[in-house]
Amino acid sequence: MAAVTTVTLPPQRQLLTSLEAVADRSLAGTTCFSTMKHRAHMDGDVMIAGFFPLYTLGIDHSNIHSARQEENKIFMFKNYQFVLALAFAIEEINNNPDLLHNFTLGFNIYDVQFRTWTMFKNPFTCLFGKYKIPNYSCMRDRKSIAVLTGPSRITSDQIGTLMGLYRFPQFTFGLFDHALSDHKKFPTLYQMAPKDTSLAIAMVSLLLHFSWSWVGLLTSQDETGPSFLAELKEEMAKNKICVAYELMISTQDMSNVFRFMSVHNEINLSSARVLIIYGDNDTLIALMVLIEQIFIHGKICIVNSQWYFTLKKKYFILGSLYVPLIFTHHHAEVSGFTDFVKVVKPSKYPEDIFLARLWFLSFNCSDSESDCVTWDHCSHDASLDWLPGHIFEMTMSGDSYNIYHTVYAVAQTLHEMLLHQTEVQTMGNRKEKLPSPEQLHMFLKSIQFYNSTRDQVISDEKRKLEPEYDIVNIWNFPEGLELAVRIGKFSPSAPHGNQLSLSEDMVEWAIETTMTPQSVCSESCSPGFRKSPQEGKAACCFDCTPCPQNEIANGTDMEQCVKCPDLQYANTHRTQCLLKTASFLAFGDPLGMALDCMALFFTLLTAAVLGMFLKYQDTAIVKANNRVLSYILLISLIFCFLCSLLFLGHPNTVTCILQEITFGVVFTVAVSTVLAKTVTVVLAFKATSPGRRMRWLLISGAPNFIIPICTLIQVTLCGFWLGSSPPFVDTDAHSEHGHIIILCNKGSLTAFYCVLGYLGSLALASFTVAFLARNLPDTFNEAKFLTFSMLVFCSVWLTFLPVYHSAKGKVMVAVEVFSILASSAGLLGCIFVPKCYIILLMPNRKSLHGFRDKRHSSRNSHS
Repeated sequence: MAAVTTVTLPPQRQLLTSLEAVADRSLAGTTCFSTMKHRAHMDGDVMIAGFFPLYTLGIDHSNIHSARQEENKIFMFKNYQFVLALAFAIEEINNNPDLLHNFTLGFNIYDVQFRTWTMFKNPFTCLFGKYKIPNYSCMRDRKSIAVLTGPSRITSDQIGTLMGLYRFPQFTFGLFDHALSDHKKFPTLYQMAPKDTSLAIAMVSLLLHFSWSWVGLLTSQDETGPSFLAELKEEMAKNKICVAYELMISTQDMSNVFRFMSVHNEINLSSARVLIIYGDNDTLIALMVLIEQIFIHGKICIVNSQWYFTLKKKYFILGSLYVPLIFTHHHAEVSGFTDFVKVVKPSKYPEDIFLARLWFLSFNCSDSESDCVTWDHCSHDASLDWLPGHIFEMTMSGDSYNIYHTVYAVAQTLHEMLLHQTEVQTMGNRKEKLPSPEQLHMFLKSIQFYNSTRDQVISDEKRKLEPEYDIVNIWNFPEGLELAVRIGKFSPSAPHGNQLSLSEDMVEWAIETTMTPQSVCSESCSPGFRKSPQEGKAACCFDCTPCPQNEIANGTDMEQCVKCPDLQYANTHRTQCLLKTASFLAFGDPLGMALDCMALFFTLLTAAVLGMFLKYQDTAIVKANNRVLSYILLISLIFCFLCSLLFLGHPNTVTCILQEITFGVVFTVAVSTVLAKTVTVVLAFKATSPGRRMRWLLISGAPNFIIPICTLIQVTLCGFWLGSSPPFVDTDAHSEHGHIIILCNKGSLTAFYCVLGYLGSLALASFTVAFLARNLPDTFNEAKFLTFSMLVFCSVWLTFLPVYHSAKGKVMVAVEVFSILASSAGLLGCIFVPKCYIILLMPNRKSLHGFRDKRHSSRNSHS
């Protein structure tokens, strides 16, 4: 602590210095106050009794004399506002000519001690005097008509039992408590605070605003805690907010060391940075004392009501280890209340011992030799607005506002009763005609009016309106000073989505925190990932899993990825669907260009071979095995190579039909020609044997009829194909990422395989005949070449089948084109390349005479 300097301070600063010792200062030895009645009193025709907690729980036991313990209690400055609110309302009503004609209200206010055996002492004294005879009152001249209790639920509960016995109207101004709504137990009790029907929604809205999804719950183990927690957890579950832990403690637990440490560990070790605390004023004070003692680090405490904890330590540092966000009932400012408080002085209310005690403690109104109040020593311009805000508030609090409109409710009820009186009351018998407390109940149940702030006051609990809430943040300063700052508001009647208004920049977060804290079990899954629940944990605890192929998650914390439509595809980050581009096996594609060049090359090569054969058509090697069939085969191979070009480029209905029909017909011509050549070789050898039939078949050109017959059969099959299910243009949106492949659908796969199977059967027949004739002796026997050509042809198309089925998109089209080119090139190479070799490189062997001379010379050399 810094040393205290001896400088002259202004009155306000002197006040701050003197108030530092208020919590430790007692009135021991005071005799002046002992002569005053321990109450606050203002005379009136009809009295309202109030029982308020104006002293703290503790008593200075250093003075063991029990008779003086009443004078050693510590005064609660903030609670004195209850007395001022009651006095202000009564003076307003007494000065209002439209209410209570010829009647005035007054009050008697007593201190009520919390949870002590003397709790019933002041109520008995107020109602029945100091006589020990039950049900007898010596105070007939000043009879109270209503009792005001609060803000503690426990004191209202215990006093309510007494009030119920005597049918005495009791009004409570603390938080609305469902336990006090039991009209069988409390038949004469009226709760003036609004119901917290929207508190759970308001708290959850705050959690949603800050994206806090991992929350701890702490409440007292009483009648109200479990019911509110059930409502809160239901609302949290609707909005996917999870409970990290749930603690319910009683006052007995706070003195249990093991339970105390268990609560400490549960809160501080949890990853949840937000803690919701629920309870009435009494339990909140006890819970917040617990919060202070267990030294919570960096937690955000959301509380349902503001607590007044004035005994903070002086060494409390700037900032806070936890952040309180408090929900209080919103109420309008009462005009004139602050000005009323400023002019309040003990001389104005000489029968108010509490005001005198407050003045004595605050403004040094005693000399050095006596603790009695010496008003000449007080500053003449002293006022309650000199007190700092953390000691005494000038603005009306929520509890004081409930007291304010409670007084108006009593006055309005009395006014209604007086209007219903039929006889004219004279000054002589007015006191005998005053309404009794029991008569108020009939009118109280239906009372409904607007007070001076235009707020509607309804005493019937079933018809109470939903309250609005102010959200308050406590700013902490050194020396235990604190400032309540309104940072937001929740209006349940506002449109959905606009109920919560908040100024985040006004929130004072915990020490060393510059940004809004987060309270989540798992970090949010960014776009492109989905949440994957962790087994055995809450729904807020999850892992982030990347979206599968062609699925996206365009938001955070998505439960499931969304599949892109067929015409769209997912980008690499899986965050959005992009429109696919149309694609096909074009001439300009590298693959299409390669196949195109191959087709043109083999076409030109085949045409060159055909030209060579026409040039050397009179040679024996060209004439052998029927040169006409060779011409037909070369021409059909040219068309085979050219038909592959129909598979390239943008498909349309015509090209799709021509692709398969042309392929089937020209290949049938080619294969049937090979079959005809093979049959010709066999017939040529058979014709040398005795018998006229083989010779006739050979001379008549019967093998040449194989070509039209086989082709006619294939044309018939193609006709059935076109008639049943012809090929058509189709799209493939799945084979290639980001592209829609435009290709030709076969239509009927059965017809396609029939065409292909027919070609295979012709090739197999040709292969079989050629294989059988491969060893026939002849100079230009091409049976071996035909055998190899059919072997290549069959190998290509047998390989085509599995590859074609496993390929997709443009690759599938390329496989078919390559098979056409490969099988056609196999026929060209196996059959015609050897003959071209002889024609070009061995000219002496292209004639029969040259071939025989070579064989004769070779035989002579051997001999």
